[in-house]
Amino acid sequence: DVVVVQSGGGPVQAGGSLRLSCEASGFTFRTCCMGWFRQGPGNQREGVAAIASDGRVSYADSVKGRATISQDSSHNTLDLSMNSLKTDDAGIYYCAAVGCDLLFLDDILLGMTTIQALLNWGQGTQVTVCS
Repeated sequence: DVVVVQSGGGPVQAGGSLRLSCEASGFTFRTCCMGWFRQGPGNQREGVAAIASDGRVSYADSVKGRATISQDSSHNTLDLSMNSLKTDDAGIYYCAAVGCDLLFLDDILLGMTTIQALLNWGQGTQVTVCS
């Protein structure tokens, strides 16, 4: 089974930065797509950023220019750095992993968003943005 373990998160001042990490194990995928999702209070879970093992990346419009996603394919680790945090960035952040072969859209983030039921999820971590 695929296991995804997250670290990082917590309270952050508005305008500050955060760094989240996760590590996935138990892969049998030929190629791996990993990404970050978040769910704010009263909102549906939404995609934040995603990356494929071939280096393709995709970001949500709300975080473009503020977020950087990176992956160490050899260790199946994933990092998300985000700066200039806003109160809208608060929520529970989830790391997810899936074989890229399951995606049927060219955009990785949209592709993962449309097959959320098939993703392997981390435990979630709370990010609170203090104004």
